[in-house]
Amino acid sequence: MIKSGIDQDAIISMFSQATAKQGETLRKAVSEATLKALQGRELSMENIRKVLKAVTEASSAGAAMNPAGPVDIEAMLTKAFSGMDAALLQAVQANRKALEQFASQGVDMQSKQMKSALANVEKMEDVFFATVSKAVKDASGPIQGPWDQVLSAMKLSGTQTGNQAQAAIEQLMTQSRDAIRDSRASSMKAAQAMMDSYSALVSGVLIGMSEGLAQGGSATAGEGRARKK
Repeated sequence: MIKSGIDQDAIISMFSQATAKQGETLRKAVSEATLKALQGRELSMENIRKVLKAVTEASSAGAAMNPAGPVDIEAMLTKAFSGMDAALLQAVQANRKALEQFASQGVDMQSKQMKSALANVEKMEDVFFATVSKAVKDASGPIQGPWDQVLSAMKLSGTQTGNQAQAAIEQLMTQSRDAIRDSRASSMKAAQAMMDSYSALVSGVLIGMSEGLAQGGSATAGEGRARKK
């Protein structure tokens, strides 16, 4: 069954037959499946939720069918969570790189659109936990206990997604301030250059005016002499 770009049957089969020793294989497979699904759609928060929900449901269904004990099941689900975290981390990095382009051009991070984009990055970890928790609540049977242990442990230790999101926001805000400051500095330099040449500009104008007055004066004097004759 394909749901939100995820081959859930493949994940279910993998988790139902896996052993705790295959944890790294599970983590990598979940990470690749999650990332591929995220890459296949617009990276909106709604789509991220759908992908995480589909992966969690498939991992849960497969683990529930596995004959291993609760400890091994918890270890497998930990790898599932870690795999989703690794994929979501790349989504955060993609957001950061996109926003860096705006920040480098001096776009104010306090603008409405930029604030909304930053807010989405900032709440990525919360969305991660909330989506997995909601999907887990729908899981029945012995799988609930292991998932509760996994989520409790991960909330204490934090996720790569959350750590990277916070670092990305701080970096973007700093970059934005630097770009705005540099832009202002460039504007000030341009203005100063104009002011430095202002006196010369005024002198040129004054010379032009003086020449015009002189020419006008000569013409007037000539006309006066003509009248006297």
